[in-house]
Amino acid sequence: MDYEAVIGLEVHVQLKTKTKAFCGCSTEFGRPANSQACPVCLGFPGSLPVLNQAALEFAIKAGLALNCRVWEFTKFDRKHYYYPDLPKNYQISQYDQPVATNGFLDIEVSAKPKRIRIKRVHLEEDAGKLIHQESVSLVDYNRAGVPLLEIVSEPDIHSPEEARAYLTDLKSIVEYLEISDCDMEKGSLRCDANISLREKGANTLGVKAEIKNMNSFKGVKDALTFEIERQNRLLKGGEIVIQETRLWDAHAMKTISMRSKEEAMDYRYFPEPDLPPFLISREKVAFIKSSIPELPQEKVPRLMKDYALFEVEAKILASSKDNAAYAEKCFLAYGAGNKKIVANWLVGAMFSEANSRGLGLSGLRISPEALISLIKFVEGGQISNLAAKFVLTEMIDSKKPAAEIIKEKNLGQISDVDALEKHAEDVIKENLKVAEDYRQGKANAIMFLVGQVMKKSAGKANPKVVQEILKKKLS
Repeated sequence: MDYEAVIGLEVHVQLKTKTKAFCGCSTEFGRPANSQACPVCLGFPGSLPVLNQAALEFAIKAGLALNCRVWEFTKFDRKHYYYPDLPKNYQISQYDQPVATNGFLDIEVSAKPKRIRIKRVHLEEDAGKLIHQESVSLVDYNRAGVPLLEIVSEPDIHSPEEARAYLTDLKSIVEYLEISDCDMEKGSLRCDANISLREKGANTLGVKAEIKNMNSFKGVKDALTFEIERQNRLLKGGEIVIQETRLWDAHAMKTISMRSKEEAMDYRYFPEPDLPPFLISREKVAFIKSSIPELPQEKVPRLMKDYALFEVEAKILASSKDNAAYAEKCFLAYGAGNKKIVANWLVGAMFSEANSRGLGLSGLRISPEALISLIKFVEGGQISNLAAKFVLTEMIDSKKPAAEIIKEKNLGQISDVDALEKHAEDVIKENLKVAEDYRQGKANAIMFLVGQVMKKSAGKANPKVVQEILKKKLS
């Protein structure tokens, strides 16, 4: 019997507000433990919460970007459960009347489009942080009360690859909206997954497991892959899948049972008595909608149209708002002409440098004008492509302009025909069989000879000129 995975994702996004959801405490990361807590976020008797307006506006903005219906009426509820990092013994959240519902996010996996429905987008407050040591557990309440946006998908995801594509696109949209930094290392973006298996073609859902502790997109993909294999093995062996919460152990590369969950937990929701219901006017929604920037889904086709990019290039550049903005400045600095060489440098050498340093393109601190200057040296045949990549690294490390580095390192490309002809003649004599292969119709053989000339010139020969010389001498 064949089974298919059914996956729903719950994504928690920490909103980039200066203060917490219902009090004036700072949300700054990395401050001393319990230095950012007050009677409101600690739930002292007599303290009253006040909604952070920016958090509500961010929630509306996210709902609109995810094609949801933003409701005119929303309220908050108390979600009751006991845990040491929850100082009030309840969490202010939203239950039956969230900010937005019934949206969707279109993704693409293996060149096939797919629509993932968004069930709801709602606001809630975060809990504190438990720190487990050898003989004691400590709690830091700095994070308690920080505003979270929970984005819940319908169970429309059927593979780890689809889950990763969904999360990647969702993160990109949130970053474009500038409502969160989405830094998973700081806990700004966290994801839980509900996963079950069912017979292929069936409509009913199987028994689900909830997976927690996935702190990277790779972790989500790996955890789901393991869990699909685990549940598949149980079902094919005639065993049952237990409804439970499981933790992903990235070191052991497996999920581990945390607690059984035979019945859905009763959180005893009821309306938050200390907060009034909120009315969201159509005018407010329209104003927030007008502030939404061009999102990746719209930016990709425009980049393809405006700069004649391939779709894959446009998608790479549009995946980050900052990278897309930097790329457009480079295209404009290049001026008239085919922008293909600029795109090649951006998605090639520049992205390679940025990724190795954990930065975005603008984080390399190479101005668009400086990059175009380097590209022009390559186009003009003054330096080789290989030498230019070395120059780029030097520009990033030393902050010197390309021209200065080329002069200092004596990297100017040799295009003098007389000088290169001597190297070409020597290479042909040293590689008679390869030369004969070229004469017999093996066109690619000439590239080996070009490479040998490049070696003799210490990488400074102009490969285009070298190729022409070799073709002439071998004809």
